[in-house]
Amino acid sequence: MENFELLMGGLESALTPMNLLYAAIGVLLGTFVGVLPGIGPAMAIALLLPVTYRLEPTSAFIMFAGLYYGGMYGGSTTSILLNTPGESASVMTALEGNKMARAGRGAQALATAAVGSFIAGTIGTLLVAFFSPALADVAVDLGAPSYFALMVLALVMTTTVLGTSALRGFAALFLGLTIGLVGLDLNTGQPRLTFGVTQLVDRLDIVVVAVGIFALGEALWVAAHLRRRPAHVTPVGRPWMGRDDWGRSWKPWLRGTAFGFPFGALPAGGAELPTFLSYLTERKLSKRGDFGRGAIEGVAGPEAANNASAAGMFVPMLALGLPVTATASVMLSALQGYGITPGPQLMTDHADLVWTLLASLLIGNTLLLVLNLPLAPLWARLLRIPRPQLYAGILFFACLGAYATNLDPFDIALLLAFGLLGLMMRRFGLPVLPLILGVILGPLMESKLREALTISGGDYVVLLSEPLAVVIYVLIALFILGRPFIVRVRARAERSATVEDEKELVD
Repeated sequence: MENFELLMGGLESALTPMNLLYAAIGVLLGTFVGVLPGIGPAMAIALLLPVTYRLEPTSAFIMFAGLYYGGMYGGSTTSILLNTPGESASVMTALEGNKMARAGRGAQALATAAVGSFIAGTIGTLLVAFFSPALADVAVDLGAPSYFALMVLALVMTTTVLGTSALRGFAALFLGLTIGLVGLDLNTGQPRLTFGVTQLVDRLDIVVVAVGIFALGEALWVAAHLRRRPAHVTPVGRPWMGRDDWGRSWKPWLRGTAFGFPFGALPAGGAELPTFLSYLTERKLSKRGDFGRGAIEGVAGPEAANNASAAGMFVPMLALGLPVTATASVMLSALQGYGITPGPQLMTDHADLVWTLLASLLIGNTLLLVLNLPLAPLWARLLRIPRPQLYAGILFFACLGAYATNLDPFDIALLLAFGLLGLMMRRFGLPVLPLILGVILGPLMESKLREALTISGGDYVVLLSEPLAVVIYVLIALFILGRPFIVRVRARAERSATVEDEKELVD
């Protein structure tokens, strides 16, 4: 009941006209960037960081929350209409959603995605409100060894889940940890990896890193594969669902929510794995035999899992200060920009901010449904914007945002360097998220490791001195050993989906 009363207090703060305006702006911007292929919520928040530093933290994070949910929903529009996922979490939606669009049922696919996102996001947000404070209370009592083990778990699980190659994931993580070391050693005062450049002494600004890797790297990658013609978009009317569509969708919505929230709340690699598991489950349970030809369950389940996972990621971010997605990493950097230290104390030291943010998630989720169902045809038209004009605008705002952080032209050069790094990572198939997590968590891991070693007088056995730390290291070992099985199952499902596509083309 105490948590419920705090949530009601947060709703009262969030329901001011100005905060409602920021929530609506966030939802509209989020859907806009989610609809455009390759521009996800992480990039959008990174671009907005320099602008929102003039706002109050509560208003800024209400906008970020709306943008995050809007981006997660917007990615489904490109998946359904173009067979081009706007982000990795929308890949499974494209398998059935695009086939529905080609069969003239794009409106129904967009509708089940919107309603499923609303239901899963609402349930997930309520679970966050009741789980996060309890987890924060437990986390306050954690020692440095357990906290260090939790961060290792987040890095290892996220790194090994993404992509088909664990080696590439760990290579990206190594790059991120190295970038996180740049600057003064806080213990000894010695500069590290600065190469005599005075601007690097004060550590790299995470805004410049995030904007360079996401925005500039993506723009350079698209420029290297530029297609000047706008994509062909299947026209759709206003989304609606018949009685049969509702009957076939409600169970996948609930099952998708059950898959998505635990994976978001635990450091388990974001929304990719739960959407994959949801799709497999619905395919196994289907009795109509229309999977591979446009089954609405194949859209409803993964979309619900996607948004439930988006809500779940706020649990480790708010209660432990652990980001498990790229968007969470950028939002944590925004907290640090406001001088707020993420971690277990956040729930008590900044309770007003946290509960208003959680309440704004409910408001943003409702606005998402109310605004996007009528505007679906408009979002479809945005897909016709030629990419040269689109990415020219992104480059302009990226450079402006990087320069605005410190008003130093050196940041523009750093932005270009990280943009080229982002381009090379995409060229060689290195996942971006482990790098960003490495930059964010690297310094925190170093401080916790040094704290533990200082207490033990340099004895590394202290890392196994707490029961929770031992359990976490056992889980890490089991996960790494079981990863080949997960990869084989995923590859088998992808081959099956490919075979179905080939059969359809032959028919």
